[in-house]
Amino acid sequence: MIIHSNQSILIPVDFSKQSLVAVRQAYNLARFTKSKIILMHVSTTNIDENKSELQELAETTRKASGLEVETLSLKGDLYELTDKKAEELNCSLIIIGLDSHVRFRSFLGGSSHVTKFIKNAPCPVITIRSAENRDGCRNIIMPFDLSPESREKVSVAVQLAHFYGGDIRIVSVFHPNDDKYENKLLPYLQQVKKFIKEKGINCTNKSVPTTKPAEAIVEYANKNDGDLIVQMNQKDLSIGDMFSGTIGEKIVEISNLPVITIPPMKRESLSHFGSGM
Repeated sequence: MIIHSNQSILIPVDFSKQSLVAVRQAYNLARFTKSKIILMHVSTTNIDENKSELQELAETTRKASGLEVETLSLKGDLYELTDKKAEELNCSLIIIGLDSHVRFRSFLGGSSHVTKFIKNAPCPVITIRSAENRDGCRNIIMPFDLSPESREKVSVAVQLAHFYGGDIRIVSVFHPNDDKYENKLLPYLQQVKKFIKEKGINCTNKSVPTTKPAEAIVEYANKNDGDLIVQMNQKDLSIGDMFSGTIGEKIVEISNLPVITIPPMKRESLSHFGSGM
């Protein structure tokens, strides 16, 4: 199990629509995993800033969810403190709301800060940009490539699909002129698809030729009624030098859907898929 039971879900809040959606999105996962919700407000100037609003939100969350809820009021850098507290409190998940694109840069201090925050996170991070609350998670979108790290996300997608009673939709992107990569990828896709179906989960797969991989993945997710994109915290080495930066960073930046970014696990986890993987 990747999102562990009987731990805590940490949610930084700034009282924007997106951060309040992040709180509501946590209800189901917290119930599934018997987790406590920790609402954290960070101020750069005053530790008591919005303290009454935070307590009011905590009480509303308790009543609406029936869950245990705690609060943290801190002063300092939001990202450093989020990663630090998640590690100190042994949190199994961070859920953070990202405001609209312009506000996103002022709230998070620029995309480089987001990248650093996610890369240093000790647990999976769900980023939410939309102000629309999603009660369920029927379609889980799982980008897939040939890197060892990519296969690690399968167990998380399976866990989430079991939680929500959802389907997994695998999507792979490759350069339009790279037939060799596509041909190498197909057997792995079939093996992963078989593994997922053996877990009792409906699964489809799609390969998309493109020169804009992140955009293609988000477009596919929207066209297929995606509710969540599952990706690894990794550099996409296997796809080649055609891309600048990483696809994962770009997906977090542009996706209107929630994205869960997962830290790499130990290589032993790959044994679940057999020696052929």
